[in-house]
Amino acid sequence: MADNGTTLLTAARASFARGEWDSAHRDFARARSLGELPTEDLDRYSSTLWWVGEVRESVSLSEEVYHRYEDDGAPLAAAMKALNLGLLWFIRGDLVISSGWASRVRRLLKDLPDCVEHGYLLYLDASVDLDYGDLRPTRETAARLDDLGRRLRAPQLTSFSLVLSGLADIRDGATARGFAQLDEAMLPVLAGQLPPEWAGDIYCTVIHACHALADLPRMRAWTQATEQWCHQFRGEVVYSGICRIHRLQLQCVEGHWDQAEEAIERSGTELIGRNNWVAAEAFYQLGEIRRLRGDTAAARAAYDQSRRLGTDPQPGEALLLHAEGRSEDAWAALCAALAGRDRLAGAGLLGAGVEVALSLGRVQEAEHLCSELESTATDFGTPGFRAWAAHARALVLVTGQRYAEALPVVRRAAAEYRALGARHETARMHELLARAHRGLGASGAAAADLAQALALYSGLGARPDVRRLGGGQLPGGLTGREADVLALVADGASNRAVAEALFISQKTVGRHLANIFTKIGVGSRTAAAAWAHEHGLHRMPHAGGGTMGTPPDVTTGRRS
Repeated sequence: MADNGTTLLTAARASFARGEWDSAHRDFARARSLGELPTEDLDRYSSTLWWVGEVRESVSLSEEVYHRYEDDGAPLAAAMKALNLGLLWFIRGDLVISSGWASRVRRLLKDLPDCVEHGYLLYLDASVDLDYGDLRPTRETAARLDDLGRRLRAPQLTSFSLVLSGLADIRDGATARGFAQLDEAMLPVLAGQLPPEWAGDIYCTVIHACHALADLPRMRAWTQATEQWCHQFRGEVVYSGICRIHRLQLQCVEGHWDQAEEAIERSGTELIGRNNWVAAEAFYQLGEIRRLRGDTAAARAAYDQSRRLGTDPQPGEALLLHAEGRSEDAWAALCAALAGRDRLAGAGLLGAGVEVALSLGRVQEAEHLCSELESTATDFGTPGFRAWAAHARALVLVTGQRYAEALPVVRRAAAEYRALGARHETARMHELLARAHRGLGASGAAAADLAQALALYSGLGARPDVRRLGGGQLPGGLTGREADVLALVADGASNRAVAEALFISQKTVGRHLANIFTKIGVGSRTAAAAWAHEHGLHRMPHAGGGTMGTPPDVTTGRRS
């Protein structure tokens, strides 16, 4: 390689060591254009490509690096490259290919004495084969990793051991002990003792555990910690995109629908092929925003994309059916989803099951699901589970006209939701309080509660809830978001102004206008504005920020 190439490689290696992926990518690419890279540099370049999001090229080069190491008689280097490929495919959601790379590692290490690479293989195998129905293999692997880590003085293996043991404890209901182990597992990560790809995977595993347990305070803390960890890397990296999704999920709970809707769609799209687990969660969350806003077709499209990426979009999809009056279909969908999930993964479905069962007069089924949710909340003890359980019990009591019993339960649920910052669910509790007070003859208190619920729904832009409580119906079959767009257009706003007011793109504004023109039978902005004035839409308040209807629900994948 010419002197210029040597200079570029020196710069690329230095950038790689500092985690400056964009500059490393640039210099490695230029050096490669001048001649063949040494295997170690091609290895670095393949990793750099993954960090900047060029996943397909990263996989291709990584496979070339693997074969070079194997041909050169370097089994440990080949094994480590194969392990990284196995992790990459696992993160992408392709467990079959991930298992295939793990098999190659097993062949390479079969006749070698115990080494750190054996520990990485144990952890990858355990991650791929994780069976929450039988945690014994997970605990056995955790014990083997702990022993191996001690003997080899390898803190990364101890970290892997703590991750697996912590996950097993959490699944067994020993939540405090499980999270304590996950917290301890982060110490080698924070000390920089793990390769960044594997460190990022542990971060994601910890956040997923918080997500699965609806422990929003802990999820906020770990999302912030992961974002700070990502700051050491210069430029946009895969894990930055994952953190963005988690932050947007929390913003949705807290009431920022306008800011989150377009950002979560864009970020989810960017993660397709990089981390399909999290991309699926992003599209599920997008479906939830749209469902609560009354944009049925767009919600269904988001749920469909979530399913294509590997996640069963429940309970949101069932609640969408329920809102359309297809409650029997919703009940069937929830029952099918519950049948395929373990106790923890099913917790996020039980509240929706109670609501749908009560609407169908299935009181015994609702009571059974409610009791199961209460038992789960008692065993796991997380804030989100406590809120869900109190909410479900309040629904059962109010529907059963046991109003005096219901009042303290509704208030407890409201307090839990307020502590979580879950504004939409807080509004639902005010609505339940209104029903209980009305049942007890306290009409003044009922009116005040109903007004509070309506104010919260209006502030969130939860159009179906506003129409249900206010008795209003949108004309022309418009969705809530279409009404927002038309109201602004009727007031003379340009597409750009509409986009800025609603925190969406001009392309999205154009799509909404095309749908509006079709629905109300007009062909121009002027005619649409006239129609809006005729139907009073120009006087409608525009949607503000908002929150998700429930804390983040559990997906079928492990990654979050």
